[in-house]
Amino acid sequence: MAHKYVMAGVMGWPVTHSRSPIIHNHWIRQHGLQGAYGLFPVQPDRIEDAIRGLRALGMAGCNVTIPHKVNAMKMMDVVDPLARRMGAINTIVVTPEGALHGFNNDGFGYIQSLRDAKPDWRADAGPATVLGAGGAARAVVLSLLDQGATEIRLVNRTKSKAQALCDEFGAGVQAFDWSERHEALNGIALLVNTTNQGMHGEPELELQLNQLPLTALVSDAIYIPLETALLRHARLRGNATVNGLGMLLNQARPAFQAWFGVMPDITPALHQAIMATF
Repeated sequence: MAHKYVMAGVMGWPVTHSRSPIIHNHWIRQHGLQGAYGLFPVQPDRIEDAIRGLRALGMAGCNVTIPHKVNAMKMMDVVDPLARRMGAINTIVVTPEGALHGFNNDGFGYIQSLRDAKPDWRADAGPATVLGAGGAARAVVLSLLDQGATEIRLVNRTKSKAQALCDEFGAGVQAFDWSERHEALNGIALLVNTTNQGMHGEPELELQLNQLPLTALVSDAIYIPLETALLRHARLRGNATVNGLGMLLNQARPAFQAWFGVMPDITPALHQAIMATF
C-alpha cells in the first residue's frame, strides 16, 4: 500500500526567517516519510481564507506564528484547554473528518528547553522574572505556574498589560514597572526575556545584571541571533543560559507527531542542519 503524502507548513507574516521547514523536513527524511513542510506567507487579512484552505488542500495541519496566533484560534472547531488558557494557538491539526483542532505547544517547548539545558531544573527553585507581557510571556508564565512556580515577577513597558495578566493568573504573579526591571532580578532563580529586544534588527535589551544571582538560569525566547547580548552578558558573568532554539525544536515535536504519526527526536544532526543556516 502506498503511504499517503502528508503536507504541513507554517503560516506567518513575515515568515521567511522561520527555521521550522528545516526541522520538519529533516525529520521527514530521517523517518523515510512521504511528505513536505512549507512556508506560507499569509497577510493578516487573509488568515481566515488560508485556514479554511487547509481542508480543501488536504493538508494535515500547520503551525501558526506571529501575528496570527490569537486570531487563528477563533477559527478552530475545537481548541485544546491549555491553548484556551494561553489565549493563542501555534499548531493546527486537521482531523480525518476535516475538523480543525487548535493546540499550543509553546509552553511544552519552553519547559523542555530548560530541562534539556539543566536536567535538574525546578520551577519552585525560587522566583522567576519574566520580561514582556505578550503571547510568548503568557505561554511561559502559564507553563511555569503549571510546573509549580510560586512567585513570578512580570515586567513590561506598559505596566497595565502586565497587570492584566496578573489579575488573570492570580496571586503568584506580580506586575512590575519597566523602571523596576533591574531590581526585579534580586534573588531570582530564573530570568526570561520574551520581548523582541535583542532580536536581529531590533534594539538591544537594556538590563543591568548586577543584582542577578549567579545561580540563576537566564533564558531568551529569541533564537536569531543564537546568543543575544543578554545571554552573552549572563554567560560571561557565570550564569547558565538557554536560547530560544530549544523552545522552537521542542514545540515542533508534538506537532510533527500529530501530523506524521511519529514522535521525533532532537539529534546532533538536526542541530547541525539548523546551525548551518545562521
